[in-house]
Amino acid sequence: MRILVLGGDGFCGWPAALHLSQLGHDVEIVDNLSRRRIDEELGTDSLTPIRAPRERIAAWSETTGRSIGFTELDIAEDYDGFVALLARSRPDVVVHFAEQRAAPYSMKSATHKRYTIDNNVNATHNVLAAIVEADLDVHLVHLGTMGVYGYGTAGMRIPEGYLDVKVPGETPDGTPTGELIDQTMLYPSNPGSIYHMTKVLDQHLFAFYAKNDKLRITDLHQGIVWGTHTEETELDERLVNRFDYDGDYGTVLNRFLMQAAVGYPLTVHGTGGQTRAFIHIQDMVRCVTLAIDNPPANGDRVKIFNQLTETHRVRDLAELICEISGARLEFVPNPRQESAENDLYASNATFLDLGLEPTTLSQGLLKEVEQTARRFADRADLTKIPAASLWTRDRSVGAPTRIADTA
Repeated sequence: MRILVLGGDGFCGWPAALHLSQLGHDVEIVDNLSRRRIDEELGTDSLTPIRAPRERIAAWSETTGRSIGFTELDIAEDYDGFVALLARSRPDVVVHFAEQRAAPYSMKSATHKRYTIDNNVNATHNVLAAIVEADLDVHLVHLGTMGVYGYGTAGMRIPEGYLDVKVPGETPDGTPTGELIDQTMLYPSNPGSIYHMTKVLDQHLFAFYAKNDKLRITDLHQGIVWGTHTEETELDERLVNRFDYDGDYGTVLNRFLMQAAVGYPLTVHGTGGQTRAFIHIQDMVRCVTLAIDNPPANGDRVKIFNQLTETHRVRDLAELICEISGARLEFVPNPRQESAENDLYASNATFLDLGLEPTTLSQGLLKEVEQTARRFADRADLTKIPAASLWTRDRSVGAPTRIADTA
């Protein structure tokens, strides 16, 4: 198949593009390189020394004999350019990773909030409108987030996107009929940041275009990605993936493992009682492939998969890593507005039914990530580790500081 990977230079997009190419698909990456510019803005960098896009792609060709195309394009800004690209490439599948992906970054300031809304929502709507204008039968696969459901305790297993409910029937004048009417609705959203809000808006845009224009769309509600390597990125050092460790972009488990590797106390926000969904990066690329191989039909509602393999409480992860590595654990004020403790039960039956064999958390894989972090420890800027983006409106409180040491 001919596949465009939007945001294919990023943490998830790059390994996904390699995996799809290795499977024999004709892959082209489309990216505006904004994530690299955000590194410059924040004064940080990937812990792993990632190469420039053209170098990465050349290394892939030299290593495997397979080619990946690359187009530098801002799909949120250059709509006409994207329509022209679709007309030229006529893809069978568009994989959409092209959104600002960090909740903390989206909450840094009014400027960052506006940028995240403008970039993410415009990008998604431009993709949908362009597919319609180009008159193509394209399967759009979008990387969403489990965060659309919120991080409170639901008291039930969260379904995959849709909730079946029964509502009391009424006559037009409001008289109860005594009948219960079956309805299906999108699971009620409860975003915890501007970033998560953009993913909520995405899913409503998808629902409209699937209904109105019969677009074929799959929305992947993904958990937190951990790990560094996939089978493809390990083929050559020049193919190495990003490893973010800073307070804005570092995902919690990778961040803990990096802190352990460099001797920095593991910073647990609040009580650490937040339960989160996780998925290993190798499973992430497998799930994208399974989604591509199982598209909805024209006229079907949006397919929504919960893309996770396990859930863990943050402090339990921190304590496990302390046991493995000998690191110290410290609790710091939570910069987010969220429940101090929550449970999370979510269905991932669709991917399991399609044959996914989950890569679950293991000491071996944790040590693999820690070893990667240790290898590049000299590239770490320890001043970038604390989370400095605050959810509170009271900016006088400053950035979180360490308040307790349990070791």
